[in-house]
Amino acid sequence: MAEAEKFIDAWQERAVALIADFAIGTPPYDALPASMMDADFLPAAQLNIELFFRFLRTGEDPSETETEPLVARAVSLVRDGMPMAEALTNYRVGLSFVWSQVVGTPTRAEAITAATSAFRLAQYVALMTARIADACVDDVRQSRYDRIEQHRAIAEALLSGGDPYEWAEDAAVTLVDAYVVAVIRLGDSPNGILTDLRRRLAGIAGSFLYRDSGGWTTLLPLRSAADESAAITSLAEILQPKARTAKTALWVGVSAAPTRDRLPEAFAEARVLAETGRALRRPRMICRREDMVFEYAIATSGAAGNLVRVLDPLDAQPVLAETLEVFILQDFNQNGTARELSVHRNTITYRLTRIAELTGYDPQTPAGISTLMSARVARQLDGHTH
Repeated sequence: MAEAEKFIDAWQERAVALIADFAIGTPPYDALPASMMDADFLPAAQLNIELFFRFLRTGEDPSETETEPLVARAVSLVRDGMPMAEALTNYRVGLSFVWSQVVGTPTRAEAITAATSAFRLAQYVALMTARIADACVDDVRQSRYDRIEQHRAIAEALLSGGDPYEWAEDAAVTLVDAYVVAVIRLGDSPNGILTDLRRRLAGIAGSFLYRDSGGWTTLLPLRSAADESAAITSLAEILQPKARTAKTALWVGVSAAPTRDRLPEAFAEARVLAETGRALRRPRMICRREDMVFEYAIATSGAAGNLVRVLDPLDAQPVLAETLEVFILQDFNQNGTARELSVHRNTITYRLTRIAELTGYDPQTPAGISTLMSARVARQLDGHTH
């Protein structure tokens, strides 16, 4: 028994590490279906591992309350157009993938424990897929499902430049000429956040919701130019974390489309703003182009790939890299930088000179610091942590 527990503990550690190292499109994760990769995938995978290994040890079914985030995620995916059969298959494939990566071909010593555990895995998959299927069937029976699906289809048509003419005569649907497009992208978020966001956003009168693999997009109706600011302010209040001290866990790119034919353009802009805000870990949730002119220009210029390499010479010089970072944050004030780093001002001047020598761009000149700042942003967009 003690030996079996040792094997199970080791498998759970491997499973946790497998999910922690997850990266879309890279081996071995490229074997997973692309339709699994929504923004709630990682939290759901972590919760599944926790619940399965507890079930494996105790034999006790997880409660419906404990599995509710997993069931709600699957129901939400089905609402957004995924066939229920695909959602159930993805669930089975995902757990089988984890098992094959974690256990693989068991050793002779592991064989008995592995066989028993595989049977437990089959029981757990059967339990979860049954709960998901029951929840999906119940959800489809509700009349509001049709309205949700209708609104999703309208949003998809508008954002792709189509004309949702087939719903124009529906008295329950109000289409206006102008919208604010708000694209929501998530950071490190708790289980079920996408489902929670749906509930909050669904209450905005006249809005339409659309979900992609990264999060939600909502179209907020504008009946006059003055509505834009009010609509964005209202959205920010709805999305504000319940705990006012909580750090930003989502970023919302917003862009107004004064006419329907401008919606695809506004959608593209809002998506770049949201994804740039997330990459930069911007402290403000709402991301507007006028507040991110510099960052937006880099993200859309096509030059980011070349700029990323500008700071490579500082990778082996952490003191110089830190000095440049503080110098930028201190608005290029050498005295302020010296105080922040607790060194003499002459030391800062020397370090800035060394940065110029190593990178070829002098942070003490307008052209040089502009290039270095652009490179800093490009690195953050590329996923570097400097």
